Amino acid sequence: MEILRVENITKRFDNFTANDNISFKIDSGTIQGLIGPNGAGKTTLLRMICNILIPDSGSIYLFGQPVNPELQSKIGYLPEERGLYSKVKVINHLIYFGRLKGLSAKDAKNNSYQWLERLGGLSWANKKIKELSKGMQQKIQFIIAMINSPEFIILDEPFSGLDPVNMELLKNIILEEQAKGKTFIFSTHIMAHAEELCNSVCMLNKGRIILNGSITDIKNQYSKDTLIIEFSDNSDINLDKYDKLEIINKTNNRLVLKIKDNTFDKKQFIEDINKEVDIIKLGIETPTLHEIFIDQCNKSINKNN
Repeated sequence: MEILRVENITKRFDNFTANDNISFKIDSGTIQGLIGPNGAGKTTLLRMICNILIPDSGSIYLFGQPVNPELQSKIGYLPEERGLYSKVKVINHLIYFGRLKGLSAKDAKNNSYQWLERLGGLSWANKKIKELSKGMQQKIQFIIAMINSPEFIILDEPFSGLDPVNMELLKNIILEEQAKGKTFIFSTHIMAHAEELCNSVCMLNKGRIILNGSITDIKNQYSKDTLIIEFSDNSDINLDKYDKLEIINKTNNRLVLKIKDNTFDKKQFIEDINKEVDIIKLGIETPTLHEIFIDQCNKSINKNN
C-alpha cells in the first residue's frame, strides 16, 4: 500500500529555491532514505510532508489524502534541531507529548516508561532535560516520535550526537519497528547509514533529485562497469592516458573508476598500474552509496555548467 506520494513539489524562500519539482512515493513497511549534503533541501521537504510548511506548487498525499492537520497524529517526527524544554523532567516531558498526540494520561505514562526502558533510560526519568547529554536528549526526541505508535515515522538526522553503541541500538529498533509494518523516512547526509538501513533512496542535491530508486537497482547500475583498486600507499596514479576511464572517487589508497567503453583493455591497465603502486585489491565491484552520490553530484554540476 502506498503511504506517501510527493508530486512536483517546489518551495522557494525569496530568490532561493529549496525544492525544485520533487516527486517520489513511499510504500508501506519500507525505509525510504532521503539523502544529500547539508543544504540539499531535505529538511524543507520533510516539513512540508508534516504540514509545517506549505509548498508553492505541487501536491503531497499521505494515506491517500492531501496532507492536512488531522493527519499529523499519524506521523512521528524527529526534527534535526532539538525542540525540548530544558527545565522539564524527562517523564513529564514524554507524558506531555504523548497527550498532545492523543494518548490518555495512563497510556502516555506507560508508553513513556516502556520506551525509556527499551532505550536504557529509566534512570533519567526524573532528571531535567538540561541535565542530559546530547545523545540522551536525542533518545528522548526519538521516544517522542514513537510514543503513540504512529504508522509513518520521519527521522531527520536521528543519529546526531549518538555514540556508536547507541547508534546501533537505534538502528536495531528502527528495523524491529519496520518488521512490525511501520514506514520510515530516514533523512541523512551520511550515505553509509542509508546504505545499512534503507530499501530505497531519493538523492537530493541543491534542491533537485539526482537519483531515485531502490538501493539494489541503483547499485546494479554501477556494478558491471566499475573498477575498484585498493593499494598500500598514497602514490599518485597517472590516469591521463586512459581516456576510456572516468574517476568516480579517489582517496589516498582507493580508486573507483567507471569504464566508459567495453573495448577497454583491463589486463593491460592492471599490468601498467601494478608498476606504479602495490595493489592490495582489484576487481569489478559495486561502489559504495557514498561514491555513487559523489559521482551523481559531479555529473549534476557538469550538466549545470
